[in-house]
Amino acid sequence: MRSFASDNNSGVHPLVMDALLKANVDHAVGYGDDSWTHAAEKKLKEVFGEKATPFFVFNGTGANSVALQAVTRSFNSILCAETAHINVDECGAPGRMTGCALVSIPTSDGKLTPELIKARLHNFGVCHHSQPKVVYISQVTELGTVYTIDEVKAIADLLHAHSMYLHMDGARLANACAYLKCSMKQLTVDAGVDILSIGGTKNGMMMGEAVIAFSPEIAENLMYFRKQSAQLASKMRYLSAQFIPYLENDLWLENAVKANAAAIKLSNILKQYPGIVFTQKVESNALFFTIPTDALRKLQEEYYFYMWNEERNEARLVTSWDTTDEDISKFEESLKTIFK
Repeated sequence: MRSFASDNNSGVHPLVMDALLKANVDHAVGYGDDSWTHAAEKKLKEVFGEKATPFFVFNGTGANSVALQAVTRSFNSILCAETAHINVDECGAPGRMTGCALVSIPTSDGKLTPELIKARLHNFGVCHHSQPKVVYISQVTELGTVYTIDEVKAIADLLHAHSMYLHMDGARLANACAYLKCSMKQLTVDAGVDILSIGGTKNGMMMGEAVIAFSPEIAENLMYFRKQSAQLASKMRYLSAQFIPYLENDLWLENAVKANAAAIKLSNILKQYPGIVFTQKVESNALFFTIPTDALRKLQEEYYFYMWNEERNEARLVTSWDTTDEDISKFEESLKTIFK
């Protein structure tokens, strides 16, 4: 099966698979006290700087929940975009595990701004209200859009002035860096991000994420939150070993560049059909567009993909690191047949 449904459906890069096979030789001490985990931690520090303290976890929901526990208490509130993953796609896990109220903010493109956030920064010190403590942003956003370095820094500066934290969900951080032509460090810790969830599952890895704290006060209790959240892997090496080839020789960037380039090719094809209208800018590996009902039904007969807004026939296609020119050519032939 080949599809444009999600980069979660893509395969594992051969170098990552090879690292897993090498980690599968002999025995190793569990719970992260192994050579692969130590090497991966060192590699992450090389990428993000010595201030970075990483903790490996199983998945994205776990990473976000652990990260948010580290920067909140139960009487706090977490601000996020209305479309944020923690608000619509994690079954309430972050709210349940932190005890915090989630305050969602409507946006047109999935991106928060200081102006949108300022309107929610009130009632500090009032015991009747949840206290704003952290803002969650997705990079890339759920609508495929990308925060620039300056946009991230502007949010961070506002929050820090109010003794608040910025948490970035970097599930597609690689795609954002590929679009902006910058390093992961420039787009995170250098821009003021306090805690980061980063994963490569969508970009060539099999599984696993890392929660990275950028200050000692945030890192202090992370190992306990990870354990309490059922995110501490006994055979940690199978999670951490993947990050070594992923970060070496910029494999993460190579994969993201391929996925983004495939999205541009796909968007150029879709734009040839007057009935297809893009609803968001194509800045990463996700495409959002509306399509006539008849064409949509015919396309769904041939391809599996998600509808973003069924009421207005808004679909989402996602390219991957392993999307091929043949995949795109076949899709183009299908469109030609459907729209002839």
